[in-house]
Amino acid sequence: MNKSSNEFFETQVLGHPAGLFVLFFTEMWERFSFYGMRALLVLFLVSALGIGGWNWPRENALALYGTYLALLYLTPIIGGILADKYLGNRKAIIIGALIMTLGHASMSIESNAFFLYLGLGLLIIGTGFFKPNMSSFISILYKDFPEKKDGAYTIFYMGVNAGAFLGIMLCGYMGEELGWSWGFGLAGIFMLLGLLQFTFAHDIFGDVGKKPNKENKNIEADNHTEIEDKLNPFTLLDKTLIIIVAVLGLTWIINDPLSKIINYNLLSFHKTDYSGVAITITLVIFLFLLASRIIRYSKITRDKMIAVVIFASFIIFFWASFEQAGGSMSIFAKDYTNRILSGNAAFIFNIVDVIITVVPIALITWVLFLLFRQTFKKYFISNLILGFSFVIIWGLVIWKINRNFNTFSYEITYPTYQLSQLDADGKKSIKDFEITKETKIPENVKIINKNTVIRSSSEYVKNDKISIIDIDKKGTNFKLIGTQESQKIASTINATIIKKRENEIQIPATWFLILNSLFIIILAPLFSKWWESKYNPNPASKYGIGLFFLGIGFAFLAFGASGIPQGAKTASVSFIWLILAFLFHTLGELCVSPVGLSYVSKLVPARMIAFMFGVWYLALAIGNKASGIMGSMIDDITARYDIATFFLIFTIVPFIIGIIAFLLNPVLKKLMHGVK
Repeated sequence: MNKSSNEFFETQVLGHPAGLFVLFFTEMWERFSFYGMRALLVLFLVSALGIGGWNWPRENALALYGTYLALLYLTPIIGGILADKYLGNRKAIIIGALIMTLGHASMSIESNAFFLYLGLGLLIIGTGFFKPNMSSFISILYKDFPEKKDGAYTIFYMGVNAGAFLGIMLCGYMGEELGWSWGFGLAGIFMLLGLLQFTFAHDIFGDVGKKPNKENKNIEADNHTEIEDKLNPFTLLDKTLIIIVAVLGLTWIINDPLSKIINYNLLSFHKTDYSGVAITITLVIFLFLLASRIIRYSKITRDKMIAVVIFASFIIFFWASFEQAGGSMSIFAKDYTNRILSGNAAFIFNIVDVIITVVPIALITWVLFLLFRQTFKKYFISNLILGFSFVIIWGLVIWKINRNFNTFSYEITYPTYQLSQLDADGKKSIKDFEITKETKIPENVKIINKNTVIRSSSEYVKNDKISIIDIDKKGTNFKLIGTQESQKIASTINATIIKKRENEIQIPATWFLILNSLFIIILAPLFSKWWESKYNPNPASKYGIGLFFLGIGFAFLAFGASGIPQGAKTASVSFIWLILAFLFHTLGELCVSPVGLSYVSKLVPARMIAFMFGVWYLALAIGNKASGIMGSMIDDITARYDIATFFLIFTIVPFIIGIIAFLLNPVLKKLMHGVK
């Protein structure tokens, strides 16, 4: 046991070293920033120009979303190597956090395309440095205390979910209610505070993580019972193939949104699109490379590596469906879900929202207090920054609660005119057109006043004149805008207050995304007991169960959307289907997440660990990119069939892959050769 480990374990909080909670809060603020931004990205891109959005087609927004998520899982491969060879974990974390802070700051200037793309690029690079080194840091710190490692990762995982919960709730709320830049900006503020808190407390870790240490290489494999570690260097052919796969794969991933957004196709030659050919060649070369590496090992080692590849294949299908949460499911929440509550339902929702907001924050604040008692004098500045962070959190929470209880609904009237038009089938129909400041009203048309409902925290009385904007250009979702804003926006509609409607609220579309983190916090201890019991399923069964839960979640959405007609762009179905979907998706995640990287470290020989971690992250990247590709089909499938069919696809595919996982159980058991 080295000196730094002894020092690290001197101060105790909840039975663990205080330094673990420095990592806990650093990771919490990073996840706050990541999930807060993720909750807003697609909604911002598809929202109308008049309220700061970019009015993108859903296909384009989801293509960019998928590429962003895919790249987030590829850069950690490079970041981990750089930290291992040159930087050390500590410096890599600080560099990553700094780059991500700049990324969030850039994204807060959301009206400028350059800054949005720059921000996404910086977040991808920063995550590459940050993500792999936080978990590696814990492995290094606990290498002399393996019996405490599981508990340490459990606490760390709670920090991940606490950050996700707070980020989605606060960034999402501010982005939807006050403006997108407020949400993006808040994510940046907490990323900066997390960086400063970690930097001023880093001495608590002693010498650990300062510089690369050969002793700590392949630390994730410290539980691996090594069967074979013969010298098996990468040949010139291997390296060449890796470069070809990397270049072609990255080109394809970036080309997908690029070809849709600016109509520039990197893989088009002589007016022929070779995207399909490029990705097929990439996959074939990669599979050849993987197979050629695996067959160089002995049979037992080779079997174990094949098992990892099969698990990685399952993970692609799981995340391709699961990551619809921030894409098509966010669109479903925004456009197809009835989020308006009134009377007792509104009051009950506000009370429940207060409870699920205040209780987790109170618990985390209690942990913060325990940390203060142990480290306040020695790490005064870090604790001061951490305390200031929670002052901001509590201030925002109190403001949010007060605003929710003091936001009113008003019935209003606004002018439209009617005009006869021929539809696509040549049939004559009468349509209503809103009268804005820029509208040139045709002669001899009939002016019709239409009624709708808006929500505002300002007080109005009957006959007050206001300005509104049609958020989605669908005549179903209007937003009140101020006098100064209305002078700048040509699509402003003049409206009049009819009456105030008591006790009516609208749930923000991003609110549903907090359910995943909330359910994890509630259910994780139960699953932990399950995994420790004699009923603990084997890895293949965990994947099968997880995929079944995932499919059931989408089945609820498909059933809830079954009454929505073909081609509909809006609807008003009960939000209970979204809640049930997120519950079952979380159950699926809790089944799949324990299998992940721990099995890679147990099954793979030390000299192949880095390569196979790369394969695993590549599988995650493919799954996340596939989520964007599949999600981008929402409009096409809805137009040809209906949105229920879209979600039915995500029901059937996980069920099929889950059945395959169960059928492969005997094969995988043999391939793993007793590893549990």
